[in-house]
Amino acid sequence: MQLNKKILVAVGLLFATVIVSAQDPDDILKQLEKEISGDEKDRTDYTTATFKTTRLVNGHTVENVGKGVLDVKISHRFGNINDGGYELFGLDKATMRMGMDYGITRYLMVGFGRSTFEKTYDAFAKLKILRQSSGKRKMPVTVSYVPTVALKTIKDPDSDKTNYFTSRLFFSHQLIIGRKFSEGTSLQIMPTFVHQNLVDLEKEPNDLFAIGIGGRQKLTKRVSLNFEYYYQLPNYKLTNRTNSLSIGFDIETGGHVFQLHFTNSPGMNERTFIFDTKGEWGKGDILFGFNISRVFTIGKNKRN
Repeated sequence: MQLNKKILVAVGLLFATVIVSAQDPDDILKQLEKEISGDEKDRTDYTTATFKTTRLVNGHTVENVGKGVLDVKISHRFGNINDGGYELFGLDKATMRMGMDYGITRYLMVGFGRSTFEKTYDAFAKLKILRQSSGKRKMPVTVSYVPTVALKTIKDPDSDKTNYFTSRLFFSHQLIIGRKFSEGTSLQIMPTFVHQNLVDLEKEPNDLFAIGIGGRQKLTKRVSLNFEYYYQLPNYKLTNRTNSLSIGFDIETGGHVFQLHFTNSPGMNERTFIFDTKGEWGKGDILFGFNISRVFTIGKNKRN
């Protein structure tokens, strides 16, 4: 009986070998390709690293910090370069912002900061609504929504005027629509709305509108060129203000990202750098500045 079983197994193996040998190798490859293609159709590939950090220059990008990640940012803006050698081309003057951003989920982060410019406190949230992807789920862009509130605490020069707490508040809403076109090229547009509670109704509107555009071009593995421009819509802007234009570089070194840039905006929250910029590039009203970012993982961060 044992011998018969061995004979049957041998015969079965012989027939299997003959069948496999007789099958066209091209048919086998086609079958494998078909199975792989089927797997790819059922898979969604999400785009990553559209921008290097959560900030382009002054404004936000579509990027979020990861869940459980704390991002500590220090930003400096020096004085105007055209102040000349007496002010060491602006280096004798400086405004700064210190802030902390935290990832609550993969799609939601919050942040808080304080600027020396007009002694302003600001807080924001960033919600990623859509994410660029290919495969089973196709989405051509990434979309984020950023609401912000800012409180200006600098003392009013008119001491006789009653200055209510609500008079110092500003609110902004920004939609960021970005796309990574290639490994080295990314662009985004940023329609922005800002409401200021207290204004001179004869000169300034309560509601301000602007449309921003920004981009990143990778130069080397660790260096990229960034730009950012905000156009204030006519009839929805402050008087005697100019559009914000910033150009700079991202330099990645381990856990740090250094951002070196030139801008005509001393402010570092949406209301101040988009709508309260007075400098003109053509007249040399250019400020050198930098951002330093350092991230710390203080919670569990699962990546997909």
